[in-house]
Amino acid sequence: MILLGIIGPWQVLLIIAVILLIFGGKKLPELMKGFGEGIKEFKKSVKDDDSKPSDSAPKETDNK
Repeated sequence: MILLGIIGPWQVLLIIAVILLIFGGKKLPELMKGFGEGIKEFKKSVKDDDSKPSDSAPKETDNK
């Protein structure tokens, strides 16, 4: 019986092998470093947005 949507160990190994073939062993650490830095920056920006009070919204002015 084949269950759709479940990734098994053989599929994971195949994905890793394809990624290594495409990018090579030397480029992969650089890609993962950039990915990790991107996630850190995203988490930092989400945390900063949550810590800002909602009262700091820009005020509307009547300029006629």
